[in-house]
Amino acid sequence: MHAHKILNFPLLNQSLQDKISKELKISKITSQVLINRGISSVSQANEFLNAGLAQMLDPFSFPDMKKSVERIREAARNREKVMVFGDYDVDGITSVAVLQGSLQKLGINTEYYMPHRIKEGYGLNKDILSIAKARGIRLLITVDCGINDILQIHELKKNNIDTIVTDHHQPFGNDLPCAVGVINPKVNASPYKYRDLAGVGVAFKLCQALSGSILVDELDLVAIGTVADVVPLTGENRIIVKEGLKVISRGKRIGLKALINRAGIRGNKFNPTFISFILAPRLNASGRIDSAQDSLSLLITSDDKKARVLADVLEQHNRTRQRLECKIMDEAEAIINKDINFKEHKVIVVAKEDWHQGVLGIVASKLADRFYRPAIVISLSDKICRGSARSIKNFHLFNALGECSQFLDGFGGHAHAAGLTITRESIDDFRDSINRLAHKQLSLEDLLPSLDIDMELSLLDLEEKTVAELNLLAPFGAGNREPLFFTRHLRLKGEPRDLARETLKFHVTDGRYTREVIGFGMRPLKNSLKEAETFDLVYTARMDNWLDEASVILEAKDIFFR
Repeated sequence: MHAHKILNFPLLNQSLQDKISKELKISKITSQVLINRGISSVSQANEFLNAGLAQMLDPFSFPDMKKSVERIREAARNREKVMVFGDYDVDGITSVAVLQGSLQKLGINTEYYMPHRIKEGYGLNKDILSIAKARGIRLLITVDCGINDILQIHELKKNNIDTIVTDHHQPFGNDLPCAVGVINPKVNASPYKYRDLAGVGVAFKLCQALSGSILVDELDLVAIGTVADVVPLTGENRIIVKEGLKVISRGKRIGLKALINRAGIRGNKFNPTFISFILAPRLNASGRIDSAQDSLSLLITSDDKKARVLADVLEQHNRTRQRLECKIMDEAEAIINKDINFKEHKVIVVAKEDWHQGVLGIVASKLADRFYRPAIVISLSDKICRGSARSIKNFHLFNALGECSQFLDGFGGHAHAAGLTITRESIDDFRDSINRLAHKQLSLEDLLPSLDIDMELSLLDLEEKTVAELNLLAPFGAGNREPLFFTRHLRLKGEPRDLARETLKFHVTDGRYTREVIGFGMRPLKNSLKEAETFDLVYTARMDNWLDEASVILEAKDIFFR
């Protein structure tokens, strides 16, 4: 909502636009949006629009998949105890639920283990050997972790406990764990054609290989973990989420149904936003505040009464999480206002005692959004301090932490999200080091939020048929954002209406055509709208089916006053 936001307009490819439009019988607007998403031929466009389960990749194209499946079948034959070891976030929880269910269907005696976020931290901890030995485990399968736990897996092997690693995180180097199988699309030697699977997606490919089928009924959990982990909704991920949303809408999983009802959601038109803002925060809250056990129990229960009780528990955890998040956010902003000089600090690094580690990532994400620069939030302690980091478009966080690793005790993550451990004494040196790196890599323009516009349109272009057709590109999310459009020289028509939560509803006109607009959080712009002679609008367009009457509505993303 600031005039200094950068608007990025694509180069229009008129000939390809016309060709896709003509051969696939879709609008030129939809064609251009496809081109903006990297589509360069009619066949690619057709594949994107008709993506379905038939396009799921062969799980055996992972190099170690065959021997991993053989080792699991050997465990079934020999009645060995198998442990599924997962992360405590939604990606990890859904991974455990999906894989454990598949193993139990094979008759395998299966246990699971999810570490406590605060007491144990991420990944295979130093106690995993004693835990596995005490439980009589002969095969341990990691989900959403393990790729960098080389020492722990070596110790397990020395004690005759085999490991299969399923993970989607970036390996630190070329060395891989000495596991029976390493199933990870980001391993350099992997010929698997899609690199962006979430942890639950990788675990699902193992289940697919074990069963010889796609396991459609599990796609609700795979979709939830995929969206929650904010991986790109492209390729195989897009298919998983597209089909998984259909499974969620059927309401067959008792735990999910209870959670949806507890959140007060009615209807069955689910989308990735619903997962991101309703389901994922509640499922994550358990592991953030205490143990992730309650969330896993909810997903796997077949008892209606138990599901309702667990949904209540998660709702309470989520409210506690919200209170903690608000408190830490306020304290972090106070530190920023007092100590951060934005001319010197292109990366925000804030630290304070007793910040709850379970919400550091959320706070880091909000700080990165608010100040549009990478943000690292650290909870101080007398020994090892833990932190979470979130980044912006042109700053690869994982690589940056690698270049500053001499100041860190450990780190892991992705280009845009990471976790780290550090001593209190090293924080100042780390802050200086990562900011020196950022000054080399980030221009001033990189620190200005930008909007990628798909096309400049007139209100005439926004016909109901065309707007409805845009839904063929769904599901929208990371890597496949909802189409964003731009229209110039609009005027306000009538009086804007105030709705709940700072929302504004109003009509715009170009003199001939009129469209309804909704602006979430835009109530502060009400007077500016009324006073402006004309303004430019950035928006998404969708069909509003209120009271079964379909009409076009524009969701304002930015307003530029003239």
